[in-house]
Amino acid sequence: MSKTRVVITGLGATTPVGGDVASTWEALLAGTSGAERLTADWVEELPVKIAAPAAVEPTEVIERVKARRLDRNAQFAVVAAREAWADSGLTDELPKERLGVAIASGIGGLLTTLSNYDALKVNPRRVSPLAIPMLMPNSAAANVSLEIKARAGVHTPVSACASGNEAISLALDQIRLGRADVMLAGGTEGSIAGLPLAAFSQMMALSKRNDEPERASRPWDVDRDGFLLGEGAGVLVLESYEHAVARGAKIYAEIAGAGMTADGHDIAQPEPTGAGATRAIQRALLESDLAAGDIVHVNAHATSTPQGDIAESLAIRQALGKATDRAVATAPKSMIGHLLGAAGAVESIATVLALHHRVVPPTINVDKLDDAIQLDIATEQRKLGDGDIAALNNSFGFGGHNVALAFKSV
Repeated sequence: MSKTRVVITGLGATTPVGGDVASTWEALLAGTSGAERLTADWVEELPVKIAAPAAVEPTEVIERVKARRLDRNAQFAVVAAREAWADSGLTDELPKERLGVAIASGIGGLLTTLSNYDALKVNPRRVSPLAIPMLMPNSAAANVSLEIKARAGVHTPVSACASGNEAISLALDQIRLGRADVMLAGGTEGSIAGLPLAAFSQMMALSKRNDEPERASRPWDVDRDGFLLGEGAGVLVLESYEHAVARGAKIYAEIAGAGMTADGHDIAQPEPTGAGATRAIQRALLESDLAAGDIVHVNAHATSTPQGDIAESLAIRQALGKATDRAVATAPKSMIGHLLGAAGAVESIATVLALHHRVVPPTINVDKLDDAIQLDIATEQRKLGDGDIAALNNSFGFGGHNVALAFKSV
C-alpha cells in the first residue's frame, strides 16, 4: 500500500452547539449541551420530544435562492464545506482534475422526500421538479463538488452512522492511490422530523428524558437509556503532505490510517463482544504504523445506548490491551447528540483539534460510570502531553459497519 502521507489542512462544521468550527470547539471544551425540547406542532404526539437541532439555521448562511434548491441535508454540507475550503487557504488555481469530494449521509434528503410525498397526496402537480436532485443521497456531495468545481471524483458512502468516517477513509485512499491531491471529505445529516423520531423511538433507541433534554445523552453512565438525535455537518480538507508543504499550508494533523470491518451479526444491534470493532481499530493501527501505546486519546462513538457503549468499551480494551489506560476517552455525543451520517466527520474534527491543541473535551452527564465501562473517561478537560501523539476516532453504524480512523500530531 502507498505510504503517501496525508494531512488535514482545513476544517468546517455546523453543529448543535455552534455554527462553525471555532464556536463548536469552544462549546465542546466548555461542556455545553445542544439538546432542547422541540416546540413544533408535529412533536406533540411523539413519545420523544427532544433533540439537538443546529445552533445556526443554514438558511441564515446560504443565499436564499440557493438554499431553496437544497434539502436541509445538503444545506449543512455546503455551509461546512465553504468554511473548510476557506480555512485551508486553497484557491481556484488548484487543478480541478486533482480535486475530489467524498461527503456522506446516512439518510439523505429526507425532509424533501416527506414534503413532496405530502404534496403528491394533494396533487401530483405540486411535486417539485427539483425533488429528485434534492432528495438523492449524493445531493450534498454533488452540490459541494459543483461549488468548488471538483473533477477528480465525487463520492457518497452510505453506511448509516459510520458514513462520515467512511467518507474520510475513502478520501484518504483516493489520495494514496494517486487519484487526487486534495479531497473535501466528511458527512452531513438533517433528519430531525417526526418519522425518524418515531421510528427510532419504536426501536427503543432514543432517550425519553423529555423533561431533561440537556441530561438525556449520557454515554457510559449507568442510567443511560438511548441516544439524542442531532443534525449538522462536518467537512475536512485532506491533502497529500507534499502538496500541503509545497503551498505553505497550515497543517492540523496527519490522518495516518483507517480500518473498516463488518460485524455480520445484526441489522441494528452491535456484536456484543466488540470483535468487529476491535478488528477495525487494529487495522487502523496497522495501516498507520502505530502501536497501541502510541494512542493517548480515543474519541469514542459512544451513543449512550446500553448495549453499544459496552461493546465499544470491550473493543477498545481488546485492541489497545494494557495501553488502554494511557488513552483518555471522550464522547462528544453527550453534548451534540447523534448526528448519524455526520457524526464521524464532526467527531473527527474534534479529534484533530484535540491533537492540535493538546486538550481533550469532557464527556458530560456521567454521574455514575457503568462498572462494565473500563475506560479512562474525561469528565472535565484533560491535557495531552508533548511530543508525537496519536488518537483514534471510532464510528459504528446499523448494518454492522465499523470504521476507525487514526490521527497523528504534526
